[in-house]
Amino acid sequence: MTGAGVPAGGPAGAWHPGGYLRFAGERARPFAELLARVGAEAPRTVVDLGCGEGSLTVSLAQRWPGARVTGVDSSREMLAAAGAAAHGRVEFRLGDVRDWMPPGPVDVVVSNAALHWVPGHPELMARWAAALPPGGWLAVQVPGNFRAPTHALLAELCRSPEWADRTADVAPRADTVLEPAGYAEVLTAAGLVPDVWETTYLHVLRGPDPVLAWVRSTVLRPVLARLDDEAAAAFTDAYAAALRAAYPPRPDGTTLLPFRRVFAVGTRPS
Repeated sequence: MTGAGVPAGGPAGAWHPGGYLRFAGERARPFAELLARVGAEAPRTVVDLGCGEGSLTVSLAQRWPGARVTGVDSSREMLAAAGAAAHGRVEFRLGDVRDWMPPGPVDVVVSNAALHWVPGHPELMARWAAALPPGGWLAVQVPGNFRAPTHALLAELCRSPEWADRTADVAPRADTVLEPAGYAEVLTAAGLVPDVWETTYLHVLRGPDPVLAWVRSTVLRPVLARLDDEAAAAFTDAYAAALRAAYPPRPDGTTLLPFRRVFAVGTRPS
C-alpha cells in the first residue's frame, strides 16, 4: 500500500507501481495474515484505505462475493495501475485517508501499510472505529521497523551536516508508530474488542543492493523528493554503502532483511 495522504513532491517522490511490486509477494503476505483475523462473514460494504495499485483490494471482493468494495488512495500513479483491476463490485477513488469518513455503514475497514505515513493516525483509527456499526471490523497493519538499521541509518544521514538543511524534516522518526499495546488501547477506548500482535518477517532478498531496492519505493521516496538528480544520486550512494555494511550479503549472494510489522484488528460487538 502507499503513503496515503503524502504529496508525491515531484518525479523523485512519485509512487512507482513497478518498483513497489518488485516485492509484491513479501508485501502481500502481511495483508493476508491481517485479513485472516477478520471474522466478518457476509459484509455488504468493505473499504480499503491506502489501497495502492489495487491487487490486494480485489482480493477482498474475492473473499466476500456479496460485498461492494472501495479502494481509496492519494497516489494518481497507483490508482492508474489499479484501474485495470476494477470491475463491477470494486471501485477505486482518489482521496486522502485523513479526510475519509464513511458515507454510511461500512462493515469492514482495512488499512494495510499506509497509516505510518499519517501523523496522528491513532486518532484517525479511533474516528473510524467510532463509526463502525455493531458487528463491524477495523483491520490495520503498519511497519514496526522504525528503529531498524534501514530507518535509523536513513534518519542519521538525513540529519547529517551535509544534508540536514534539505532532508532533516523528512527523516524517519523512531516513534512513527505505536507499540502493539498502544494500538490495543486505541481499539479498546473506541469500544472494540482488540486483537493485536506483531510479526518479524525474515525476507531473503536477491540482487545488487537489495535492501536499497526495498526501501527505494517506500521510506526513501520522500527524502529523494527533496533533492535534484545529482544530489539524489550522491545521497543514495552514501545510504547504499551504509546499508551494505548493516545488511551484508551471505555466501550464496542473498541478503537477509528482518522486517517487523504490527497488526491491530478490532470488532464492535453485535
